[in-house]
Amino acid sequence: MKTVCDIYRSPRTEEMYLYVEKREGIARVPEKLLDLFGKPEHMVTLLITPDKPLARADAGRVLEEIRERGFYLQMPPAADDEMRAIAAQNSKLQR
Repeated sequence: MKTVCDIYRSPRTEEMYLYVEKREGIARVPEKLLDLFGKPEHMVTLLITPDKPLARADAGRVLEEIRERGFYLQMPPAADDEMRAIAAQNSKLQR
């Protein structure tokens, strides 16, 4: 299975992306999700196949979610404790 997908960026949450089938657009994305996501900003259109390498998502899962739900929501990566400590230390140094 292969699908032409539009990928949108959230203007509200850094590194949050919404994948949808190009033909359907955001029609099947729940209104509540769009309220939280913000006005989707188109980033790119891709042909996705189950074996296509994606940066932070499994292509097979993306395709399955789009087929079943009409969209795939890619959440930002979770910051681990070490990264939080580094960020806190850097912010203290910049003051």
